[in-house]
Amino acid sequence: MTIGTAMDLTNEALMLALILAAPIMIIGMLVGLIISIGQAVTQLHEQTLTFVPKIVAMGVATAFFIPWLTTRLIEYTVKLWGNGALM
Repeated sequence: MTIGTAMDLTNEALMLALILAAPIMIIGMLVGLIISIGQAVTQLHEQTLTFVPKIVAMGVATAFFIPWLTTRLIEYTVKLWGNGALM
């Protein structure tokens, strides 16, 4: 394995990790933004109110995206083993 191949594999792995985490993180961010706007409007500034809805939303998003996440990971693994890149 050359240094270029190792760098390409590292780049692909990091990009895949970002792509897989993005939908769940974006949903958590949007829920947090909505709750923050609601807190600003009602002037109720309790930080613990944001954690439970974010955790629930991210859990539901994870359950929703599991088939897509699994497919992407399997495709990447098959690509790695199929090309013999790890040998």
